Amino acid sequence: MAKILLAEDDDSMRDFLAKALTRAGHEVETVADGEEGLDALGTQAGTFELLLTDIVMPGVDGIELARRAAEIDPGLKIMFITGFAAVALNAGLSAQREAKVLSKPFHLRDLVDEVARAMEAA
Repeated sequence: MAKILLAEDDDSMRDFLAKALTRAGHEVETVADGEEGLDALGTQAGTFELLLTDIVMPGVDGIELARRAAEIDPGLKIMFITGFAAVALNAGLSAQREAKVLSKPFHLRDLVDEVARAMEAA
């Protein structure tokens, strides 16, 4: 299974998602915002297989986190979660073009299935 970095600013959502992914067999490290995510990526570069990030977060948002994460670890897979379905991703960033976006609310089974698909993709 995958080692996942989960960046989500909502405490209850972060805990809920982490528990579901852990139950599915993944190793999950959680951070409360983009700054913490960058710190984790900087100190543990190359150890994560997937970045699962909320798009809208204070400070460093999920799009900026993903952009910088792709610079730190070009092989890192990226998946976004958002409560804002109309959020547009910058088409000029290849990491985001290839990323899956799950709109809240979503079923936990859908999240687990999408993570599995992302990890199977070459």
